[in-house]
Amino acid sequence: MNALFLDRDGVINQRIVGGYVTRLEDFRLIDGVLEAMALFARHFQRVFMVTNQQGIGKGLMSEGDLATIHAWFAKQVEDAGGRLDKIYYCPALKSEHSFMRKPSIGMALRARRDFDDVVLHQSVMVGDTRSDMLFGRRAGMTTVLVGDEHEVALNAPHLVDYYFNDLISFAKFIDGHGKEFHA
Repeated sequence: MNALFLDRDGVINQRIVGGYVTRLEDFRLIDGVLEAMALFARHFQRVFMVTNQQGIGKGLMSEGDLATIHAWFAKQVEDAGGRLDKIYYCPALKSEHSFMRKPSIGMALRARRDFDDVVLHQSVMVGDTRSDMLFGRRAGMTTVLVGDEHEVALNAPHLVDYYFNDLISFAKFIDGHGKEFHA
């Protein structure tokens, strides 16, 4: 499989409902994420994180604060045997309608530009929101929704190719059935 695109909040770390992860102390990994990242490294040529971070645009955190969080996470992934080829983020406010902000596909196109071996229609987008599924669908990727059953209904089933309760469930499926999974 080509590239894996992962949303952050709600997929990698616990989402703060009605708020933002603005410091490392608030960045709490979801159980199984590091194990999942190690499995993904074996099955995908490239692994990316794509995340909207309008907390920067709102002045709640700096790009340096975000860099600290992402550097810590990348180190944890590496120490667990995983890989993150690059982290893409958009600090713009939703109201700015930035092409880099999901569900627009700017981050996917930037990854394709930065890594000439990325083939979007052979790639997978994993997220927990309708915006993530739209991003994946608009970029021509296979979409994987992680979360509870309520999220599936909210995200419109026609946007979701696969559904798993969490990231580690998807990783174990890929590890055991990789040849049967078609991106």
